[in-house]
Amino acid sequence: MLSRIRSAAIIGIDVVPVFVETDISDGLPQFTMVGYVSGQVREAGDRVRTSLKNIGFRMPPERVTINLAPADVPKSGSHFDLPIALGLLACMEKIPPESVRDVMAVGELSLSGELMPVTGILPIALKAREMGVSVLIVPEENEGEGRVVSDLQILGFHTLPGVIEFLRHGTLPDRMPCPETPARLNEYDLDFRDIRGQETVKRAACVAAAGFHNLLMIGPPGAGKTMVARRMPTIMPPLTMDESLEISRIHSIAGLLSPERPIVGVRPFRSPHHTLSPQALAGGGKVPKPGELTLAHRGILFLDEMPELKRSSLEILRQPLEDREIVIARTAGTFRFPANFLLLAAMNPCPCGYFPDFNRCHCSPRDIQLYLNKISQPLLDRIDLCVECAPVTYDELRGGGEAGESSAEIRRKVVGAHEIQQERFKGTGIHFNSEIPPSKMEEYCPLDEEAGKIMENAFSGLRLSARGYHRIIKVARTIADLDGSHVIRREHAAEAICYRMIDRKYWTT
Repeated sequence: MLSRIRSAAIIGIDVVPVFVETDISDGLPQFTMVGYVSGQVREAGDRVRTSLKNIGFRMPPERVTINLAPADVPKSGSHFDLPIALGLLACMEKIPPESVRDVMAVGELSLSGELMPVTGILPIALKAREMGVSVLIVPEENEGEGRVVSDLQILGFHTLPGVIEFLRHGTLPDRMPCPETPARLNEYDLDFRDIRGQETVKRAACVAAAGFHNLLMIGPPGAGKTMVARRMPTIMPPLTMDESLEISRIHSIAGLLSPERPIVGVRPFRSPHHTLSPQALAGGGKVPKPGELTLAHRGILFLDEMPELKRSSLEILRQPLEDREIVIARTAGTFRFPANFLLLAAMNPCPCGYFPDFNRCHCSPRDIQLYLNKISQPLLDRIDLCVECAPVTYDELRGGGEAGESSAEIRRKVVGAHEIQQERFKGTGIHFNSEIPPSKMEEYCPLDEEAGKIMENAFSGLRLSARGYHRIIKVARTIADLDGSHVIRREHAAEAICYRMIDRKYWTT
């Protein structure tokens, strides 16, 4: 007898529909699984057989063949256990074969028949809705994540007998309450008011957040670079529901969602250690999984001690900073991962950290240059703003002056600029000024006469590349938005140029 049930395979961050076909026929007892399956999937045979035995169903002494179609799509993971078990039960006529006709099932089985949680439920649920599936059966712990998707019946079960009872008699499990968007959506505990001094750095952070521009902070140890970085998410524009779902898809595949957190409510902030490998940054494996670049999508990737990263890891950043995606080629195929993130980097100006204070810095010019040259000019050219974090004075540290702007005050400015960008880019697929393509620069970034002259002088005087010139114009566009100006004026262009001067101070030493 033959049965057929829907499931899904996750390839990169894409979901491919899979049909689990099961056939039990005469012949010597044998269990065969085909369809480009990995070792994880092959192990499902032993788990399923033992699980069925422990809940009272014994496999018939016949030839069992299981095919996961299409055969040219690689399958990996443990979530095929449940559809394989249901296919066998349908062939054994323990459940009505027609009961699984419009059902999709995913889940891992324990040897006792319990359903164990798996990753990737959210994108699978989105694909099930797209296919017109009526019911998606998942482990109980994954039900909240699946219910984020509307217009699809998500049923979570704790055990395989519960699934069998539903398919036999239509008995539904006790329903969980539908998850709501987390109450702490776009809320944080940290605040920019905690930072004393560093007004220039705070202004650069505001500009970076408003236009999603990359920011590099250079300064000695203890100047506050990491404090600024940790507070950057508190001033970012709030997530839209579409952005939240887009991020949640990726985090679901990476296994970062939970029953308590079925959807991502804040922009990601990824801060990997500087010892991370290129594979961890870009995404690794025979069938690649999302790396740090993709996990930071629509959020912030913070690289502390940037020159301490491997050169091979740093150079990986060049493609995603330009194309906002990363392409990984493997023998299993070519995989495209979204990587539209704000790069936030911090570094010391020399190995000891105190250059150009020669009273404290004892590094040789050669040591300083070798240290700085770990960041290549093409990578530096992709960074929009570069600011210096000067040491904090005693009066600033003790609170001698007035406290600076709070995160809420800065965020109001950022949100105002973001609303201007939303209106400007409506229907274009562009979200922030940093994404403006070169072909649209004239349309979206008009310069007045004085701003045009200052940019002309900067292009020749600073020997800017075309990329560097365009990035300055985009930053100026954001500064003008913060100022409520439709046209980029002289002061907007001048400020944007200043953010490209600090790197010249260090990289031309």
